[in-house]
Amino acid sequence: MRWEDFRSSDNVEDRRGEGGGGGGGFPGGGAGGLGIGTIVILCIIGWVTGINPAILIGGAEQMSGGGQPRQERVDPQTQAQRNTKPTDESGRFAAAILGNTEDVWKEILPNQTGKQYRPTGMVLYKGGTRSGCGSAQAAMGPFYCPLDKKIYLDTSFFKEMEQKFGVKGDFAYAYVIAHEVGHHVQDELGILGKVQGRQQAASSKVESNQLSVRVELMADCLAGVWAKNSNDKYNSLEPGDIEEAMQAASAIGDDKLQKQSQGYAVPDSFTHGSSDQRMRWFMTGYKSGQTKSCDTFRAARN
Repeated sequence: MRWEDFRSSDNVEDRRGEGGGGGGGFPGGGAGGLGIGTIVILCIIGWVTGINPAILIGGAEQMSGGGQPRQERVDPQTQAQRNTKPTDESGRFAAAILGNTEDVWKEILPNQTGKQYRPTGMVLYKGGTRSGCGSAQAAMGPFYCPLDKKIYLDTSFFKEMEQKFGVKGDFAYAYVIAHEVGHHVQDELGILGKVQGRQQAASSKVESNQLSVRVELMADCLAGVWAKNSNDKYNSLEPGDIEEAMQAASAIGDDKLQKQSQGYAVPDSFTHGSSDQRMRWFMTGYKSGQTKSCDTFRAARN
């Protein structure tokens, strides 16, 4: 992928030089009054089940009467350091991919939906930091927090993708970022809030999981929409890039992850979708280039 030619985003906070505590630890708990012990447990559950920990934490906050992001006190010097554009390759890559998603979505979202695109922020960290959804830990993987509208990424995740899942390549990593940006697009369209309400009203865990799968598959599809439009305008893709994305989508399917961890898959517990579903919906978005093709909630099959 020709990411070196992309514009670097100005909406990146680089906290990697602050250590694992992310600016002084987490005094008084995490998000919305949740205790740090609760957040740690939710992180572990998210890791085991594949559920976006931000959704778990957000749901717990609603039950506890919270829901407002905690304000982090940061001195001006630290904030200035955070806002300095990263100079290492992984940091420059993440900033460039985010910049390209901004350039693409600010055009296609108004044209295709009538909604203006307000860019998401991205926080790069190492080990752990604080997010509007509570504690962000490397073990959680990349996630989008709808409470502060930021993506949280420990850049060591790219190395973990190669070592743990056998997935490598610039476009495979770009797909991961574009998927999280897809969640932000869903947030901008008002979809995430509606789904959370439906999940809280769900009659069973299976029904709630099915809603989560539809959210995640839509984000995969929106990543494909971005890739198509980025390539059309910037000629950004190279031979083999789509295959890299397919390899990444396949490697992180719920069925494959469950078989690796426990030897068998339980479809009713899926929260992100199977390998086949994730690959198919990415290609749906890539082939059409249209956000309307990503309505997983009205699709006859996931």
